[in-house]
Amino acid sequence: MLPKTMILLFLILESGHNMKLIAHRGLVNGPDSNLENLPGQILQSLQAGYDCEIDVRYIDNKWMLGHDNPDFEVPFKFLKQSGLWIHAKNLEALRWLTYTSLYYFWHENDQFTLTSNKFIWTYPGKELTSNSVMVLPEWHDPEFKKISTKCYGICSDYVATIKDIIANDQSQQ
Repeated sequence: MLPKTMILLFLILESGHNMKLIAHRGLVNGPDSNLENLPGQILQSLQAGYDCEIDVRYIDNKWMLGHDNPDFEVPFKFLKQSGLWIHAKNLEALRWLTYTSLYYFWHENDQFTLTSNKFIWTYPGKELTSNSVMVLPEWHDPEFKKISTKCYGICSDYVATIKDIIANDQSQQ
């Protein structure tokens, strides 16, 4: 007998779910080091209907956002928002997140990483499955000619553009 989470995943994938569009570091219109992981930008992206991948560290009893450095302190309540995919950037963050039901993962240069919510975080240009999240397709396909709607979701700095491409493709079918 399949576990309930596997049955739920199967039903989601077979139902023609809406593609998850995940704003990489909260960005929707391209890279911008002044906006990435900025709490206000993340909230704006969530309010626009996107999920967000965020970079989180736990340092000196504080939750910090930031890709290369711990730039912005946020309360733990911030991390509990629906739609966040939390990239643990240090061991302490990963350790604390394992005690929660939040969606989180750890990776460095792995081709595939299993997230806590059982999706496969997939490095740019690697093979996809129906429960993969295609990460940063712009690294491998800068003109978005090979966007796959067969995977569960796409994480990109350009999710607004990708949303338009998918909508245009669907309207032409």
